[in-house]
Amino acid sequence: MDQKKQAKEITVPDQEKLLQKEMTSSDYYWNSYAHFSIHEEMLKDQVRTLSYRKAIVDNKHLFKDKIVLDVGCGTGILSMFAVQAGARHVYAVDSSDIIHQAKQIVQDNKMTDKITCIQGMMEDVELPVQKVDVIISEWMGYFLLYESMLPTVLKARDQWLKPGGHLFPDQANLFLACIEDADYKDEKIEYWNNVYGFNFSCIQSMAYREPLVDTVDAQTVTTSPCKILTLNLNTCKAEDLTFTSRFECFGQRNDFVHAFIAWFDITFSCCHKPVYFSTSPASKYTHWKQTVFYLKDTLSIVSGDKISGTISVAPNSKNKRDLDITIHVDFDGQYNSVHKTHEYVLR
Repeated sequence: MDQKKQAKEITVPDQEKLLQKEMTSSDYYWNSYAHFSIHEEMLKDQVRTLSYRKAIVDNKHLFKDKIVLDVGCGTGILSMFAVQAGARHVYAVDSSDIIHQAKQIVQDNKMTDKITCIQGMMEDVELPVQKVDVIISEWMGYFLLYESMLPTVLKARDQWLKPGGHLFPDQANLFLACIEDADYKDEKIEYWNNVYGFNFSCIQSMAYREPLVDTVDAQTVTTSPCKILTLNLNTCKAEDLTFTSRFECFGQRNDFVHAFIAWFDITFSCCHKPVYFSTSPASKYTHWKQTVFYLKDTLSIVSGDKISGTISVAPNSKNKRDLDITIHVDFDGQYNSVHKTHEYVLR
């Protein structure tokens, strides 16, 4: 028996009901995305938004007269790009109350005959079509996988995408490298050793466990990068997002290592000319920045030294949107050796 709920199209008058809605803690996550400031940050990220626009609008042959599904549509910007590219109709789905603003934006831009806004969990939504030709989604989080939206996109792919249909984007890679970051480590972590003469080392332990999302200066990178995950969205499965990968990073100069950093790149490979962008420290700024994992030990490296080990990533057992990340480091250098496992929670 089909347990799915019939999706309700959002109408503009429904916005008035928001004023009467009492928020609960269970609503917090999804409705944090209802605030315009989060969408402002994403829209102003030109690397992100212009890459999507280029991939969609410059490839009208993939959108002309097609049915499109926008998973996690937010303000509806990607849906409107799809209409510009000639889509016959777009179904824009989002769980948060930003869908009400999306509905108004669609109306204000005279696209109501082309875009249907639907509020609901993608897993529960019933579309008024059997299949769609294209799925577009901006699902990436910090460290690529934070917030666990990709499994929702994969479920939508399996249920709604026609054979031979297209995903925008359809490829992603995750990378790891090492950085020298003594000053910031002292400021953010070593600080807790002595707070006005008191020992706050219990806070320091917490600081080590929580990765930092921040902009990293490319000049601080001291090793070669190593790819730790490759995803082909056409074929990958949700279980592929829980993984263990070996890594090897090689020293590029005589320096120190205080932390690992991670970043990702994204490719729209089905385009006539593939569209690509990177969130690496050597690339233009994006709101994803980079993710920093501080080490308790400082590694003294010389050019050519190998830092190897394994990284394991899995959804947190208490909150699947958080990530448990374990990095085991093996290093035997000219000046010191470290063989240690570090555990982190990205939340």
